[in-house]
Amino acid sequence: MQALPAPPTLVRLGLVVFVLVWIFGPYELQAAVPIWVPFLIALGLELHFFVGAYRAAPAASRDRGPQDADREELGYGGETDELVLVRDGDEELWVPYAGETPEELAERIAEERELEEEETGPAPAAPESRPWRGLVLGVGLIAALAALFWVVEARTGWNGLSTETRAAATERFSAEASRIAGKPVTIRCDESGDYVGAVQHADGVAVVGGDLAYLTPERCLDLYRLAFKGEVRSSRTGRAIAVLAHESWHLRGLADEGATECYAFQSGVELGRRLGLSADHARQLMTQQLVENTGRTGSSLEYRVPPECRDGGRLDLNPGDERFPSSPT
Repeated sequence: MQALPAPPTLVRLGLVVFVLVWIFGPYELQAAVPIWVPFLIALGLELHFFVGAYRAAPAASRDRGPQDADREELGYGGETDELVLVRDGDEELWVPYAGETPEELAERIAEERELEEEETGPAPAAPESRPWRGLVLGVGLIAALAALFWVVEARTGWNGLSTETRAAATERFSAEASRIAGKPVTIRCDESGDYVGAVQHADGVAVVGGDLAYLTPERCLDLYRLAFKGEVRSSRTGRAIAVLAHESWHLRGLADEGATECYAFQSGVELGRRLGLSADHARQLMTQQLVENTGRTGSSLEYRVPPECRDGGRLDLNPGDERFPSSPT
């Protein structure tokens, strides 16, 4: 039976597969796992493998003298002058030496190797004895995948759009947010990652009652695709609409996160329609967001909508419409 690849090889293959799936795969994976997490794990494992390989390196790599087992096997006991260290492929061997020429010594090595294989079979492959080589290979792979991610994001992401296109998009987002906020406000896309993103665990941020909000470039890209290209990416598009509406309600002065989410889902129906969706499609996406919201737990529990977020409830912005969520009249 063929042996499985070594653990470092499996880790590197796993990292390659995960990064490719993350880049070209479903939004749910991108939303659940920040891209820096697998890179950080892979780097930690590479360091772990390096330390383990270094500690397990053959003693001969640190003590160049013949080992006791070598002397006993060859019948030289504690004597060392009659042994010489030679390399046979990737393996280092101590063999008796009595002034033979290099050709004679090579024949002796071959004879002893052949005799050993007749007695014990072919020698198994030696374990990695150069830990630095494995570490350099692993770090090089991580760097190459990071470069691939950077290139793909630069060409296909928000930063891949021209400066003029991004300016036109954020102007449109600001105009839509101003309608919800009831006053002029500005929406910016946080290309630098200083305000929102994976590190801050947020898709958007706004000062309650202020006039400026930041969205992640990923959300801005989804909104751009909808408003300027007519592209809809299922729940990814719905989430982007909900985030823009959510931050707009904060700018309007609403602080409670659960109530803000509830209002955002309702305003998102009309917001989605203005950005290019049909009314039914916009309502479908916001209903999906509302259903997904009920599964919030842990640190995001404060964003879960309260029980009053329902048709006819206290947070219903359009109680005359039996459909929920529906846009306020």
